[in-house]
Amino acid sequence: MKLLVCGGAGFIGSNFIRRLLARPEPVTVVNFDKLTYAGNPDNLRPVEDDPRYSFVQGDIVDREAVLRAAQGVDAIVNFAAETHVDRSITDPEAFLRTDIMGTHTLLEAVRELGIGRMVQVSTDEVYGSIDKGSCAEDYPLVANSPYSASKAGGDLQVLAYHRTYGLPVMITRGSNTYGPYQYPEKLIPLFVTNALEGEKLPLYGDGLNVRDWLHVDDHCAGIEFVLANGEPGQVYNIGGGNERNNLEITGIILDELGLGEDSIRRVPDRPGHDRRYSLDCGRLRIMGWSPKVEFESGLRETIRWYRDNLWWWQKIKHQSEDFAQWKRRWYEERTGAAPEGK
Repeated sequence: MKLLVCGGAGFIGSNFIRRLLARPEPVTVVNFDKLTYAGNPDNLRPVEDDPRYSFVQGDIVDREAVLRAAQGVDAIVNFAAETHVDRSITDPEAFLRTDIMGTHTLLEAVRELGIGRMVQVSTDEVYGSIDKGSCAEDYPLVANSPYSASKAGGDLQVLAYHRTYGLPVMITRGSNTYGPYQYPEKLIPLFVTNALEGEKLPLYGDGLNVRDWLHVDDHCAGIEFVLANGEPGQVYNIGGGNERNNLEITGIILDELGLGEDSIRRVPDRPGHDRRYSLDCGRLRIMGWSPKVEFESGLRETIRWYRDNLWWWQKIKHQSEDFAQWKRRWYEERTGAAPEGK
């Protein structure tokens, strides 16, 4: 099988590629990635010399570049997206471009080239906040941030292309994912790397916002399962079954690193911050998929990975002007706080 993996230099995409190439089954992977701030070639250093792997730099909005990269592939898995809610609040247009127009470009490539399957990797955030119960795949889309709205828009394009043109396309909606190689603007890698460098952990509001946490290995396994077994036109929730609030996550990080609550700095809550996400993953479980990584052991293993791989994240936090600008804008200018260490 030959796969086009879009956004394969990012967090989940790179884990997915390394997973594919570690398996004995014959597979060829073309990684098509724009290499924005979160696309990192270091994520694929373990496989960069594998003859089954190739990299093409390009933007999924660029029709001609997509068509060239997609020649001869059997399937597309689309991880390419703008993904951080905080960034969507300050620059929503970038999210509309990639998450909606980019998805449209890929769908047109599937239609024009007759590609056999496509999996659109989406998010539980499209369901919005839910006080009680869990969201199954037919739950209404209630997007509450520019990010989740753009992902919902992409999802609707995928379903429309199946219904209108009969395209063999599927959607996965994953819960909050954690693990190695996650760009250090997200909660877990930001808090872990801050703690390792003696900086405060900037906890939003009361810290009681709840997310369902899913290890990246389980997320990738779920996407691979859908690619092989999913029914075109269907949506599949991929959740970890580990609902924890941000204060609990912070506590495990502090405990693993031997720190106290004085390492926490309370900051004003994110605008429109959803209170709770929860996925009903019964559809995939009936088909035979279930998560394998126990949450707390997976989180502690992840913390140790960042502790043991300073080379990977310190260059991002200390040499990337994009990261520096985001940190100033979101945690200093927005909150009125002095920079760390001052």
